[in-house]
Amino acid sequence: MGAKQDQQEHPLANVLVNVLIPVLALSYLSKDPEFQRSIGKAVQPWHIGPVKALMVALAFPIAYGIRHFIKTRKANFFSALGLVSVLLTGGLTIFLWNEDGTIKPNADVLFGLKEASIPLILGIAVIGSHFTSTPLLRTFLYSDTMFDIARIEKEIDAKNARVGYEKIIFQATLLFAASFFISTLLNFGLALYFLGDLDHTAANARELYNEQVAKLTGWGFAVIGLPILVFLFITLRRMITQLSKLTGLKEEEIMLPR
Repeated sequence: MGAKQDQQEHPLANVLVNVLIPVLALSYLSKDPEFQRSIGKAVQPWHIGPVKALMVALAFPIAYGIRHFIKTRKANFFSALGLVSVLLTGGLTIFLWNEDGTIKPNADVLFGLKEASIPLILGIAVIGSHFTSTPLLRTFLYSDTMFDIARIEKEIDAKNARVGYEKIIFQATLLFAASFFISTLLNFGLALYFLGDLDHTAANARELYNEQVAKLTGWGFAVIGLPILVFLFITLRRMITQLSKLTGLKEEEIMLPR
């Protein structure tokens, strides 16, 4: 049992290392030193250009995925997601930036689609994984580090209430996935808001683009993170209430002591 727990990866650590840190690295490392000098802007030590920034960002999910595979002999879903996210972000930046300092048209729509793709994939994966042996709901929310699942399922079997139990879990899965679908729309909307008025023909359009992407990333944590937290809380409370009614267990008996 102890060995199994040692191999469990915290979902927040997975998302942080595989998705958030690489995206932040791309946002702040991608400035091209030569271009910065050409427009009279100060060059910082961390300005290494989009290609090198892409390599740095890719290193995080690759290293984490290799480490996870060595420990568990299983592929890491979040590392794969991080690779997709980094390749999309870095690849799109390289595609959108022109050497003369301008950027390609429709950068707001293209960046918005890229931003929307990751939560959309997560939402679909949450629902799809429900029908597998490793549902993502159990990774993020209904895990044996929070719930006394063995005790809950013992009561479920004693009351012959498997149908009701599966219904509760599936409804929670749909609610949890809904938070990612809302994030999909918010991500796209934020991209249009921050990049929609950008003059793609300006000589310093690349610089303006980078500044707006950094703002978008910062605001995204607040604007998108809050609805996800609200949905997580609603999903958690709903699961506890329904499981308590179904099993007859009290809340403190359903949840593991913290």
